[in-house]
Amino acid sequence: MKTDLDSLMQAHNFDALLAFGPGDHNPAMMYLTGGGHFTGELLKKRGAPPVLFCRTMERDEAAKTGLATRLIDDYKPMELLKQFNGDSLKASTARFQQMFADCGVTAGRVVVYGKVEIGGTFALLNALQAAMPGLTFVGETGNTLLMEAQMTKDENEIARIRKMGQITTAVVAQTADFVAGHKTRNEVVIKPDGTPLTIGDVKSRINLWLAERGAENPEGTIFAIGRDSAVPHSSGNPADVLKLGQTIVYDIFPCEQGGGYYYDFTRTWCLGYAPDAALKQYEQVRSVFDTIMSELKSGVVFKRYQERVCDLYEAMGHVTTRQDPGAQEGYIHSLGHGVGLNIHERPASGVTASDADVLAPGAVFTIEPGLYYPDQGIGVRLEDTVWMRPDGVAEVFAPYPLDLVLPMGK
Repeated sequence: MKTDLDSLMQAHNFDALLAFGPGDHNPAMMYLTGGGHFTGELLKKRGAPPVLFCRTMERDEAAKTGLATRLIDDYKPMELLKQFNGDSLKASTARFQQMFADCGVTAGRVVVYGKVEIGGTFALLNALQAAMPGLTFVGETGNTLLMEAQMTKDENEIARIRKMGQITTAVVAQTADFVAGHKTRNEVVIKPDGTPLTIGDVKSRINLWLAERGAENPEGTIFAIGRDSAVPHSSGNPADVLKLGQTIVYDIFPCEQGGGYYYDFTRTWCLGYAPDAALKQYEQVRSVFDTIMSELKSGVVFKRYQERVCDLYEAMGHVTTRQDPGAQEGYIHSLGHGVGLNIHERPASGVTASDADVLAPGAVFTIEPGLYYPDQGIGVRLEDTVWMRPDGVAEVFAPYPLDLVLPMGK
């Protein structure tokens, strides 16, 4: 959690943290500030509260974060530019030197985050490094300090994710009503004008319904039918026609407006009826899903449940990634992942997961076992986003029916 930042900075041997860029659509800045319509820099010295530097015209938006704010204009950037004969790099370097000094950061390791144009920022950090040789600027990959902090959520974060879950399931229910409200002809779902209803038609409605509820869909939506439903990250062909009896994987993962907290949710539908082969595969996935959900316990390493899923599927005769990492059918992905300001966060359950990826109190994660057989045109996945509560109970944020068959002609 954010309250752990100082201890995590010490554990990672960082003396300060510097974040660049806008408050929106920028996970690092969003996490540290809560987001907002501003662009600037945030500097946090270990053991001290963060300071947000912003332009005068964005001062009110920056103030809404509740953080200490300082105006970039107070550092007289135009005078600095004149002082350095129009050299913007030297002027920016001088400004940052003053900002760092004002925050008491003159030496040590500084970890850098944010979303910015890389060329100019790289030049600035190199120049600042030369101007302040006591500083060492550090970048991270993989399990970063912020990813470690974000692995557990506080009450405000939980409330925001819960609201996104309610929005998501409301849109899913609206999708079901929309599709089921159409008539069919020769096993094809048709619109009032007699033309077939397509994947693209449904997706355009999904985006509209999310926007009406104040959510965004920056990563897109998976709404895939037939063979595409059996390729886990196939988003679906917009021109494909909705037909009865074919599996549809509906994986929706919107976020708050401004690029805030995400939700992740999947259901598999067959319109009208389910063929025996699809029903059997669904029942197996449902069995594994229910088993794992019933066994979730606080403090367990997440990848242990991935092993459990492989055990269950292999006993049913399916190939898993444990047996064949390159498998293209059967169970071919990991059980789940953390969810927050990024659609994929820690804790992880796949091949890159470590024993530090624990379902600790405050963790928010997905459970999403699936089976995929492209040659049969059948794919099934069920997914809910789960919160490991402080009392050790694993709670689904937004329960929604797990039914396979979506009756038509409502």
